[in-house]
Amino acid sequence: MGKVESFEDLEVWVLAREICVDVETLFETTPLGKRFSLLNQMDRSSGSVMDNIAEGFGRGGNLEFRNFLGFSRGSCTELKSQLYRAKDKNLITEEEFQKLSQKCEKEIAKITSFISFLNRSTLKGSKFKKDKN
Repeated sequence: MGKVESFEDLEVWVLAREICVDVETLFETTPLGKRFSLLNQMDRSSGSVMDNIAEGFGRGGNLEFRNFLGFSRGSCTELKSQLYRAKDKNLITEEEFQKLSQKCEKEIAKITSFISFLNRSTLKGSKFKKDKN
């Protein structure tokens, strides 16, 4: 990956967006779309994964970014639990569950690795850069 200039450049955000699209597809193509309470929870948690990555990036500080990445990881774990609920209620198939559950696991691992990288980094974030004028 080249230079990161926006949150859209982050692999963790790109995968989070893909997961959001996949969740929306489940709403449109399975009985899950008629279970409004679970649909609402899954919509919010999947959106929270990508939104917290973007918000943390936008804060401009390494510590704040790591905190928001932690929120994102938690939301992804929450979504995985909700997928179990949907599967157990026969609202999605085993195949649909496995596909999205594996993406969630991949995302959780990527976020965890990214947090570890930031923990080791000496970078403090863009808001700490001194003007060179």
